[in-house]
Amino acid sequence: MRIAVDAMGGDYAPSEIIRGALEALALDKDLHIVLVGHENEIKRHLPAEILKTGESQISIVHCGEVIGMDEHPATAYRRKKNASITVATRMVKEKHTQAVVSAGSTGAQMVAALFGLGRLEGIDRPAIGTVLPTLQGHALLLDAGANADCKPDNLVQFAKMGKVYAEKILGISNPRVALVNIGEEETKGNELTIKTYELLKMQPGLNFTGNIEGRDILSGKANVLVCDGFVGNTILKVVEGTASALFTLLKEELTSGVKNKIGAYLLKPGLKKFKARLDYAEYGGAPLLGVKGVSIICHGSSKAEAIKNAIRVAKECVESNFVQGLQDSV
Repeated sequence: MRIAVDAMGGDYAPSEIIRGALEALALDKDLHIVLVGHENEIKRHLPAEILKTGESQISIVHCGEVIGMDEHPATAYRRKKNASITVATRMVKEKHTQAVVSAGSTGAQMVAALFGLGRLEGIDRPAIGTVLPTLQGHALLLDAGANADCKPDNLVQFAKMGKVYAEKILGISNPRVALVNIGEEETKGNELTIKTYELLKMQPGLNFTGNIEGRDILSGKANVLVCDGFVGNTILKVVEGTASALFTLLKEELTSGVKNKIGAYLLKPGLKKFKARLDYAEYGGAPLLGVKGVSIICHGSSKAEAIKNAIRVAKECVESNFVQGLQDSV
């Protein structure tokens, strides 16, 4: 399987992106990674033995432009035809690769996917699906930031796509779908959520369980959490910020004295597992659901571990043929 990796996208590109790609290759001999970006920069971060022997699992496609985080995505996409994310996405469109992974500008990747791959029939707006840890496993949150303003029909489409992803990638049979709202009652919320509720409860085979409040998002009551991108991105950032603050407080308390340090040493294995459950790097990247291809969006601050796992997610998406599953669902 060939996967294109935007080597120039992200806060730690290209070094951590390349390291993550190499770690993915070490775990899966069936993969071939195409590093897309400035050839000389990429080669500076590849091990000497790969450059010398010409590793068969890795290749480079040179392009001299990058779309920065501070650039307007649509404008930059039109102006920079040779940008790394544009070229990497085009390779999926032209079937030179089967998926694309990037930690660069989310907006640029969205635009590249929309214009380069196109939307699935019946999908008005693609959505970013992000996996969150819960007390009972995992839940898929969508939209996690692609669409700040939505209509009820958009949220219904998100729910249907989320169901397919939860089944095919997360392995959840008949996933419970819930609408993120300010109350559990059907009449609670704003115009968007009230109208969306009415539509969702009429969808056959969706297993819609009603509204879910913010305090229950990580409880595991629902497997698919549906909301607009404004709410979804806020939830995502709050969860990430809370996890970071929690670990900082734990570290301060557990290293504040000799007895605490001894206790911390004894708890170390459990604390490592706990941290892994809340670390976004463990989940890799978020798929852009609703486009005609596999496009995995990674956190801008992704390091090697996150990139490695994002490549794993990309492979799982291709192998499960989930894009066709999404098309069949709508």
